[in-house]
Amino acid sequence: MSIIKPAVKILQLKSSIFDSPTAQGVSSQLSSELIEGLAKDLRAVNASVLVTTRDFSTAPVPYLDAVWLQALFTPAVDRTQEQSDKVVYSDGLIAELQAADVVVIGVPMYNFAIPAMLKSWTDHVARAGVTFKYTDKGAVGLLGGKKVYLVVSTGGKHAEGVTDFIRPYLRTFLGFIGLTDIDIIVADGLNMGEVPRAEGLQQAREQIRQVLVSAAP
Repeated sequence: MSIIKPAVKILQLKSSIFDSPTAQGVSSQLSSELIEGLAKDLRAVNASVLVTTRDFSTAPVPYLDAVWLQALFTPAVDRTQEQSDKVVYSDGLIAELQAADVVVIGVPMYNFAIPAMLKSWTDHVARAGVTFKYTDKGAVGLLGGKKVYLVVSTGGKHAEGVTDFIRPYLRTFLGFIGLTDIDIIVADGLNMGEVPRAEGLQQAREQIRQVLVSAAP
């Protein structure tokens, strides 16, 4: 009799503004390919897989403004219905992240950095006492023990920390909330012509293959 292992929960964040019912941005396509490979390997060893997908193109992430922050800082018993709704939304994003064993984030480069709604997502999930805490020795992340994959797509070719601020920012932010086990897959040169685009996609798919080999149960 085969033993069914506890479900592995994968959270996928699709932050491309080019996703639609009939097409997907490159970062979304590649992150879905990665998830398909991870799920296949897990199911091969009798593990069930639950994938939660948050698609920013169909469910935009609202910006965290002063009104929203006021709602978060207001005691629950004193909140208006509007404030309660705002807190419930932010709590939901945090709960998805807390529940996940694996996080796959598709990240296209927009003007050298991450998409605005992905930045907004980080603002919602960074909460003192919940996803990180302050101690006398500094901040401590509270979401350790998860695997994170960043699938980055860029139109040109960029060096990390020089013209690519995606990787430094996300390494720093994710580490701040305790997510330090990070693999990064990059498809670059996508807008530089047919040959560089094909090379960039091939490079990313080879990185995915290597990730799947190392992640195999």
